Amino acid sequence: MRMPADLGEKPGSSNLRRSLDRDLTRQIDILDEKSAPRIIHSGEDILVEHLPAGTRVIYPNPPMQPLANPRAAVRYALTHPENSEPLYALLKPGMKLTIAVDDISLPLPMMKTPDIRQSILEHVLELAADNGVDDIEIIIAVSLHRHMHSWEVKRMVGERIFNAYWPKKLYNHDAEDRENIVSLGQTELKEEVALNRRAVESDLLIYVNINLVPMDGGNKSVAVGLSSYESIRAHHNSHTMVRCHSYMDPARSALASSCDRMGAIVHSQLKIFQIETCLNNDFYGDSPLKFLGKREDELTRVERTALDATVWSLNKMPREAKRKLFHSIPANYGLVAVNAGETNAVHARTLDTNFAQYNVPVRGQADVLVCGVPFISPYNANSILNPILVQVMGLGYFFNMYVGKPLIKKGGVLILTYPLTDEFNATHHPSYIEFFHRLLPESNDAAALEKKYEEEFARNPAYIDMYRFGNAYHGVHPFYMWYWGEAGRQHVGKTIIVGSQTESVPRLLGWDSAPDLTTALEMARDFTSPNPQITMMHHPPIVIAQTE
Repeated sequence: MRMPADLGEKPGSSNLRRSLDRDLTRQIDILDEKSAPRIIHSGEDILVEHLPAGTRVIYPNPPMQPLANPRAAVRYALTHPENSEPLYALLKPGMKLTIAVDDISLPLPMMKTPDIRQSILEHVLELAADNGVDDIEIIIAVSLHRHMHSWEVKRMVGERIFNAYWPKKLYNHDAEDRENIVSLGQTELKEEVALNRRAVESDLLIYVNINLVPMDGGNKSVAVGLSSYESIRAHHNSHTMVRCHSYMDPARSALASSCDRMGAIVHSQLKIFQIETCLNNDFYGDSPLKFLGKREDELTRVERTALDATVWSLNKMPREAKRKLFHSIPANYGLVAVNAGETNAVHARTLDTNFAQYNVPVRGQADVLVCGVPFISPYNANSILNPILVQVMGLGYFFNMYVGKPLIKKGGVLILTYPLTDEFNATHHPSYIEFFHRLLPESNDAAALEKKYEEEFARNPAYIDMYRFGNAYHGVHPFYMWYWGEAGRQHVGKTIIVGSQTESVPRLLGWDSAPDLTTALEMARDFTSPNPQITMMHHPPIVIAQTE
């Protein structure tokens, strides 16, 4: 069935594929001696650096055109789902309905209001009311992430829904509420599947997802977002993480395979209606920093002046003020796809759109890969990017931003730019502090740390209380962040951090440090070859290398 003309073509259709057959040659630039200096993000700072001639710069694809009428697109998806009856046909008077929704680990940074989750919740709740459903609860699927603050929830779902449901009927999932966790059994590989009791005992579970990158969504939504520590440790472990090639390539990801096995058990016992959304990468929109989303050789004279003024101003600001400034600027993401229905059918369409937006074909691997680490990760919304999170951004996410082969050669050098400090948010990341200061001085071997210490942190009563009744990440969470960097650690020969504010932090992470990029590149040449192939990934926005 064709969609109305104002919605555009459904993701996966031939017309959409043709519209994405754009010229990608402008996404890769080989620099020469006359090239303009390149913008490299470094936390809340911006570096403007001349890179050596021959450096390959990979730019994100331009933002896909957003759907002309997002509300109509959502309505269409709910009434024309994949491998499912329309949502209105599944809603019955007297039924128990649970709606689960992604937390604010996505998107990065927060999107302009109204958040797409608010828009979808409004549609779903209206349909439920029209069909006589009044036993409704909304669960924020935080998994082992921190519980969202009430003001964050209000911004995400909108004032009307917040006032009507918070906190009795709209609340954070609690992975440690043992009375409200139900075991569904084990997979053939003995992976424990346990979920939130309310979700399990509902007549229908609706999951509202934001699929920012290919590793999100699908069976991972319910099997991770609403589960327990016992379930999550089945795949969030060092052994599984090193068998993901990569996290952004679900067909080759051991994590995705584990979630699919769990999902088969979940779907055999629960009725689930999955709603997945894809956003474009319009990171800056019309904000005062919109020039940061352009290629440097396309900047106007006015924009170059604005860039110089921004760099000068940031250099004068205290770190905390810069952090507050960047966290306060919402992204201009536009909805480019929404699909609903049976999880696997929905997710296949979602992945088509993700790959179309983010994948850039790249020929050949790099000896040296340069990545600027921005101010935000999935785990520091409205918080601090501490050293463990800088590590997971570099060796976890940026290393894994590939499909096919890693962008960096085995034994190559990864150069990251970030003003590393020994700074943590004690409210959000208390167990990170102990992990960093007590465990890393002993070892940075993921398997050894897992065997010796994971259970201790996971069962620590103080950390459990801070997770359940405060806004702290689960006590085990820093272990998972360390495991996520394990594949990168085993692949990369040397990691060099540029701009660290202390010598001790890189040393604990197992990294070398350099005062500036020129020095780091000289160190990389000494380690690899006198004439290495240098590649820079121009984050943000997101770019995934489809490496041949």
